[in-house]
Amino acid sequence: MKRAAEVLREYGPFEGVESVGGVSFDGDKVWLAAGSSLKAFDPASGDVQRSLDIAAHAGTAFDGRHLFQIVEDRIEKIDPGSGKVLATIPAPGNGGDSGLAWAEGTLWVGQHRERKIHQIDPDTGVVLRTLQSNRFVTGVTWVDGELWHGTWENDESEIRHIDPDSGAVLDTLQMPKGVFVSGLESDGAERFFCGGGNCGKVRAVRRVKSAAGTSR
Repeated sequence: MKRAAEVLREYGPFEGVESVGGVSFDGDKVWLAAGSSLKAFDPASGDVQRSLDIAAHAGTAFDGRHLFQIVEDRIEKIDPGSGKVLATIPAPGNGGDSGLAWAEGTLWVGQHRERKIHQIDPDTGVVLRTLQSNRFVTGVTWVDGELWHGTWENDESEIRHIDPDSGAVLDTLQMPKGVFVSGLESDGAERFFCGGGNCGKVRAVRRVKSAAGTSR
């Protein structure tokens, strides 16, 4: 089913942020990848509360304790308190990676122009399985057993709910004209946080309940 996305709120643009890559949510703050820094803001006030002086080029994820960040051709595991890089694994797209999500003890990585989503081992980077999309993949997120990913292609963006086994599209939220998704994260409830690319903003979009559930 294709529906119009409902944008609930816009955050930013943020000082010093020219482009937003990945976004993640730690249960309290929204983290955004801003190229040369990783910043966190309060989704209630929109105020930036943290800034880590580390490279942050694309997808961002949170496993409950640590942040994971795509940096060029690698994924770094980061202590959010100190900003220290604790470990590094290769990214499956070798520099063509986009979104990043944590679910079921593994990382899920979007491969942008290859239109793929890889499930990988967070300790080794070994690819466990791969899903094929028919659109460029930007952000990736899991919520309530559902796998969603962002797209941005031909000046159009969508948020798609896909089957985590087959990759089949189950539901689609069409973003308004001129509004793009460069990173995607769920708040675990009724909102998606969407990176807005070169506009330097993050948008909250209402999550719909899909007709086809995939909770496992």
